[in-house]
Amino acid sequence: MLQLSNVNTFYGPSQVLHEVSLEVQKGEIVCLLGANAAGKTTTMKTIFGLVRPRGGSILFDGKPIERRLTGDIVASGLALVPEARRIFPRMSVLENLEMGAYTRKSRAELSQDLEHVCDIFPRLRERLKQAAGTMSGGEQQMLAMARALMSHPRMICMDEPSMGLSPIMVETVFETVQRIRNEGVTVFLVEQNASMALKLADRGYVLQTGKIVLSDTAANLLTNDLVRQAYLGGA
Repeated sequence: MLQLSNVNTFYGPSQVLHEVSLEVQKGEIVCLLGANAAGKTTTMKTIFGLVRPRGGSILFDGKPIERRLTGDIVASGLALVPEARRIFPRMSVLENLEMGAYTRKSRAELSQDLEHVCDIFPRLRERLKQAAGTMSGGEQQMLAMARALMSHPRMICMDEPSMGLSPIMVETVFETVQRIRNEGVTVFLVEQNASMALKLADRGYVLQTGKIVLSDTAANLLTNDLVRQAYLGGA
């Protein structure tokens, strides 16, 4: 469904991604693991056209998107839950959700989707008129995920969804990721919480200094010595 082939991304003269290749099949949860500054967020930005690659290709459903506008990429069925949530703090919860649906046309479908995301995140239903910036970090993460779902995506990309959350809220977030996949949405997950991500995912990739150094099933990565030493606290 999503395929990156030999992607090279730069910030000015500095190369951040080096020949990155990965793929996500329809119906999968695939995670991308890596330490701070490994290039995970740059990978997401490159997929969504926020940074243009200088080499390589990015295909979504077999069609190239590396030169398309971000809005067109979202309209094609690919949604982003950005790092640090990036909600609109002065807007209400409902207005944030409506912003997620800016590419949609049918008002009837929007009403159905609003009802659906409120079923997934009941706390948001109670706060639709509340300013989004006054909610807790966990509630804001729920809103960021719900906002992405309002675009009615076929695939959703999540950048560090567990960052800064309490252990209980982290469990809630990952349970929601599983539910989203079970409802037919493919998931590409960038995470530092390697243990939780690998227990949830089907497959995973490990990114170090902008290069993919490992790729395997999630079960195999959980027992891989390099992954255990670097991300799971193994001996």
